[in-house]
Amino acid sequence: MKILHTSDLHLGRSFHGRSLQADQEAICAELVRVCAREQVDAVLIAGDVYDQASPRTEVIQLLSRLLGELNAQGTTVVLTSGNHDSAARLGFGDTILEGAGVHLRTRLADAARPVLLDETTAVYGIPYLDPRAAGPSLGVQPTHAAVLEAVAERIRADLARRPGVRGIVMAHCFAVGSEPTDSERAIESGSLGAVPASVFRGLDYAALGHLHGRQQITPTVRYSGSPLRFSFSETDQVKGYWMLERTEGGIEATPGAWEHQVPLARLRGRLEELLEDPELDWARERMCQITLTDAERPAHPMERLRTRFPHTVELLFDGLRTRPAGSYAQRLARARTPEQVCAEFYEQVRRRPLDEPERRLVEGALDRARDEQAHEAEATDATEGKRA
Repeated sequence: MKILHTSDLHLGRSFHGRSLQADQEAICAELVRVCAREQVDAVLIAGDVYDQASPRTEVIQLLSRLLGELNAQGTTVVLTSGNHDSAARLGFGDTILEGAGVHLRTRLADAARPVLLDETTAVYGIPYLDPRAAGPSLGVQPTHAAVLEAVAERIRADLARRPGVRGIVMAHCFAVGSEPTDSERAIESGSLGAVPASVFRGLDYAALGHLHGRQQITPTVRYSGSPLRFSFSETDQVKGYWMLERTEGGIEATPGAWEHQVPLARLRGRLEELLEDPELDWARERMCQITLTDAERPAHPMERLRTRFPHTVELLFDGLRTRPAGSYAQRLARARTPEQVCAEFYEQVRRRPLDEPERRLVEGALDRARDEQAHEAEATDATEGKRA
């Protein structure tokens, strides 16, 4: 039996304002192809199926197509809700879908009710549980660790009644010792949401979701990571899944890689160097995060960068020359003309002096303001003269 462990599809997500719908359609199609090629018996999706609690119509339709295509080729699906999902919406129709081989685990009451893939393999799906709500009903402290420990104890008790059956548990949590990225939503501040891997003791495999980098916490506790890159911190990650097979000793996990990816690039350097370096041509068609290291802020940096890297979506600065505290106020106090005040303000905000074209624009605007002020004064004088 082959089981594919994945998670964090985040269907409906965008990347710096760009829709990922086409990329997510591609990765869903690839998932179906991998399952057909490898003759996968079951797919485990460990939470965050949707990116939002109320997904758009086309996003719901994408999940519907994915489940339909997997069902058509005889692949069982076990799916749990994550902290991004609405458990009630995702779990709609669970009883009917179960008869078709799609098992939704979105309620605490079903966490210890296994999906029996065959007579030797049981899958338990733990949905994301808010400890403030689940803690009291379980009779434990309202923490993620205490709640998951209580649910896992129920699962171990059920598994103990099934001799010879291997137990796989799915959970959506932050495990101690794991490495987060910039694209996950924090479950709790600080370490309050952390869960020790020992919570899953006595089980043959823990298929975790929530963190977007594929990683192994212990030989039997692993994250699949998200199929797609959702932040620039994931640029160098190899996105993939775990392929599980039952062995005499337990569950063996083998990594697999997704082919389709969101094309990202992280560039760093001085503006002129980035615009001229021929070795950076590979980044032209990628979404770019660019960090400029110029000591002075260049004029119109984003516009100029997009002439070469049109898909630049994030611009950062590192190394801008800073000024001593209080120097801006002192320079303003020394300014004697409106032109000098504008020049000092511009330099404070943009971290560079006005260039000559910009200086002419400022001077022209001030000249027009002076002319308008003079005309208004003349009109006022004329009106007051008539009254006199």
